[in-house]
Amino acid sequence: MDGTTLHTPDSPANREHFGAQGYASGKVASYPQVRAVTLTAIPTHLVADINFGRYDTNEMVYAKSLLPQIPEDSLTVFDKGFLAAEILCGLTMGARNRHFLIPAKSNTCWEVISGTADDATVRMRVSPQARKKCPALPEFWDARAIRTIDARGRERVLLTSLGDRRRFKPADIVACYERRWQIETSYRELKQSMLGSELTLRSRTVEGVYQEIWGALIAYNLIRREIACAACEAKLAPTDISFVHALHTIQHEMMWAALSPAYAKLPACLQRLRERLKSLPNEKRPERACDRVVKSRPKRYTVRYLKKNLN
Repeated sequence: MDGTTLHTPDSPANREHFGAQGYASGKVASYPQVRAVTLTAIPTHLVADINFGRYDTNEMVYAKSLLPQIPEDSLTVFDKGFLAAEILCGLTMGARNRHFLIPAKSNTCWEVISGTADDATVRMRVSPQARKKCPALPEFWDARAIRTIDARGRERVLLTSLGDRRRFKPADIVACYERRWQIETSYRELKQSMLGSELTLRSRTVEGVYQEIWGALIAYNLIRREIACAACEAKLAPTDISFVHALHTIQHEMMWAALSPAYAKLPACLQRLRERLKSLPNEKRPERACDRVVKSRPKRYTVRYLKKNLN
């Protein structure tokens, strides 16, 4: 589960309904923005559910509405911004065998109950404000804290409800968290590949924006579903098939089906499509390493380069 934003055209209706980001200087962003939180299946990149609306609505509000859609016997990986008892306890109390995995914040406080410094069971207090808002919350809640070192050498603590140390090894839990970044790949596929990296959506009306987002998500899930079906037949992982190549292949097949009546026999067309998808590997370059880095802030003034006289 993670959040994202989309820009809409700057029409009076969109700005009034969705709002926009405000800055400390008092200025407001040039385009209205839609805030969204999605629930995505990591193995297939299928979007299981989404909630979106005004930009000034906190992501936690959207996240709470998605909790009933999380299936049983599952592990949900969160960004640390969702570290709240209302979200995590609501997940584990709402159904059978639903678990969470989330990194701790630097100011998260707890009491160690058992275990070691690298793998401990900790207890945290639920704030009075949270219990007042949700009386069903307990006074304390427990989690398993696993201390690890990331690729940049920084220490990180992962909190999870997977408390069985014999069944769930720390290395496996850390590997599960590393897959969380695949949701960013899903956002890239939707925003850049499908929507063409456009600065904004197209509709200038509120109803049109909602329709456009739902339409894009339906199309995205249909493509991802066909990729998953083709991968299953070929005994591959769904992520082993290129999304961009699959998108272009499906567009090509749809155009030919519309132009040629004999070409549009659905069972044969679907079988031919899946056979073509099986031959579209996702080209991975294992030798390429792109570490996550923090970009430098742009300069406020134009940089001037002075020529030096060489003696």
